[in-house]
Amino acid sequence: MTRRLAQVAKKVGVSEATVSRVLNGKPGVSEATRQSVLTALDVLGYERPTQLRGERARLVGLVLPELQNPIFPAFAEVIGGALAQQGLTPVLCTQTKGGVSEADYVELLLQQQVSGVVFAGGLFAQADAPHDHYRLLAERRIPVVLVNASIDGLDFPCISCDDAVAVEQAWRHLASLGHERIGLVLGPGDHVPSRRKLAAAHAVAEAAGTELPEEYVERSMFSLEGGQAATGRLLERGVTGIICASDPLALGAVRAARRRGLAVPGDVSVVGFDDSAFMNCTEPPLTTVRQPIEAMGRAAVELLTAQIQGGEVPPGELLFEPELVVRGSTARRR
Repeated sequence: MTRRLAQVAKKVGVSEATVSRVLNGKPGVSEATRQSVLTALDVLGYERPTQLRGERARLVGLVLPELQNPIFPAFAEVIGGALAQQGLTPVLCTQTKGGVSEADYVELLLQQQVSGVVFAGGLFAQADAPHDHYRLLAERRIPVVLVNASIDGLDFPCISCDDAVAVEQAWRHLASLGHERIGLVLGPGDHVPSRRKLAAAHAVAEAAGTELPEEYVERSMFSLEGGQAATGRLLERGVTGIICASDPLALGAVRAARRRGLAVPGDVSVVGFDDSAFMNCTEPPLTTVRQPIEAMGRAAVELLTAQIQGGEVPPGELLFEPELVVRGSTARRR
């Protein structure tokens, strides 16, 4: 019993005495804290006290496109923890190739009568992908928050990292190191954040009195292998500085340079995006643009809980400022 109290108290961030009051049905605890304690019991695998078993935990879908890219587990940890503190139980839905689709997950979540859904990456970020399942959520008036892209025609609130600022920071950093032939490795053509990054790159190049040639832009699937292939094509065109739309793409860029006998950063400088886990442990440590995961994840949960509680949430996008983290994969042009 003591061990259970300690674990639940640590999970929620309250005292063991508070947990005890909730489990024994005593007054003096706010409803939000009470729900958080009950949710923590569920998450940790403990049975609720008999008198509390009739209360079903409120569920929230957390839909991610994958878990291989470390940025998505990072979002899941922040968002899941913030949901639990609000007395909401996260239901993790991760897509796999040939597995359950995003639309199928939405159907399952609706069957479970979820209180809301958070999408952190997914088909909503692809302009040409089917969006019918999002419209179904809107029709059912299910609270929804999107992370890092919005959907035209749907007024879901959105939390995003400012792609324009991210590219400007990366571009100016490479330019300050003497790189004139700067290339981009982006996601597919209909990927909205990649479109924004491309537009920003054109704008910053124009402001500097230069231009971004079409042959200096390559598109790829978001994977290390995709980044390697795309970078290989850029290196053949003489690019010396490369800005990538994700950290795995950037690691692929480093591999591509080395396979051609080029040194990173001696011959080629590489900048990633996200600052996901272990990017300071790569060889060389990766220069990257950091998304403020903690702030973005908590803001997403705040917007969702406000909707669940019936509050008015203004439509549109909240932009969060990224931060350039300079490490060992960029250096002055020789």
